[in-house]
Amino acid sequence: MVYMNLKSITQPVGILRILAVIFTCISFSLAASVTPDSSPYWGWCIFTWVFCCFFTLLILILEFTTISTKVPFAWEDFTGAFAVLSSVMCLFAAIMYPTFFACNTCYRQIGASVVSWVCIAVYVAEVVLTRLRPTGQDSGFLSTPPGIMKMLESFFACLIFLSLENDHYSGHQHATGLNWCIAVYSLCFILAITIILLTLGNITAYVPFPFDKVVIVCNVLAAVMYLTAMVMWPLYSFHNNKRPATCGRLCPWDKLVLITVMTIFNSIVYVLDSIYSILLVFFLRNE
Repeated sequence: MVYMNLKSITQPVGILRILAVIFTCISFSLAASVTPDSSPYWGWCIFTWVFCCFFTLLILILEFTTISTKVPFAWEDFTGAFAVLSSVMCLFAAIMYPTFFACNTCYRQIGASVVSWVCIAVYVAEVVLTRLRPTGQDSGFLSTPPGIMKMLESFFACLIFLSLENDHYSGHQHATGLNWCIAVYSLCFILAITIILLTLGNITAYVPFPFDKVVIVCNVLAAVMYLTAMVMWPLYSFHNNKRPATCGRLCPWDKLVLITVMTIFNSIVYVLDSIYSILLVFFLRNE
């Protein structure tokens, strides 16, 4: 039976979600009110605010109508993971948007960036309250450290793909090494998404091997591959390649820097994921 649950929008978590809808909508509106930019980073920032606004509103509606109690997955796990993902996405939008698209007199761009920082605070507060609130549910995969790290791995890979251009590796004197890095980004992204989907779909029981051991192998392999990419990508892409004097506020060279930074971040996450999965399977679980 479906009924209106007023408590869902009057409790602290509900109020925070209402604020998140308002602030993400304001950020999107301010950014969309200026001349659109052809840069994929502009589109990513707009997508971030629209995505967070839409799904936060959807969560509010589903909880208000109690339809959330009838979904075929762990609702608290989903909402907790979404809050974590939204805070990370808004963080990168808040850094990326003013870096590439704001100026001293760009008041609407500055406003969108400032409001995005407010969005981060709201989503982080939701994560904290969700963790402290007793739900009676077992924690699902997405809201656990391995699930959060898998989401981060996928998110950083998306930013890498967003920054890649054919000129970065096609016809380059070190094309073989750079193509290896792209293969690393692609293969590790596919592995991370596959693990997330198999776990959420409760299909792990049908895997003919111990799934937790398979995950450890995938994590270690991905960590080693990313460590090679962390060395090879900046070594080859910046070899005899200084920032052009004619390069403006945003040019292909700047994207090489962003790819390098995201590669370093993802290498760290994969190493932490590998260490945690090994500890969980061979030490913590035995206790």
